[in-house]
Amino acid sequence: QVHLVESGGGFVQPGGSLRLSCAASKSFFRNYHVNWYRQASGKQREWVASILSGGFTSYADSVKGRFTISREDAEKKVYLQMNSLKPEDTAVYYCNIASLRIWGQGTQVTVSS
Repeated sequence: QVHLVESGGGFVQPGGSLRLSCAASKSFFRNYHVNWYRQASGKQREWVASILSGGFTSYADSVKGRFTISREDAEKKVYLQMNSLKPEDTAVYYCNIASLRIWGQGTQVTVSS
């Protein structure tokens, strides 16, 4: 089974930026839709963004204009660039390939002053 590993999380002040990375054990992102989800403490996991195999992207209303999902298949990575971060963005972020039911371990993002 292909493994996904998220990285890039950390602590950031409101208004700051982070770039999350989802690395795959082999190059296949070009063939699948890749999603980012997040789960805040005490809340259910919610969808954040997706990138289709054809390059089309979509975002949750809560992050539109602030987050950008991109794919670098040659490097076996999908990124989530997060700008203008807000405290409500605090969560564990997961990458996911829904069609294969594959999830990464998650990376913690904390937005706080």
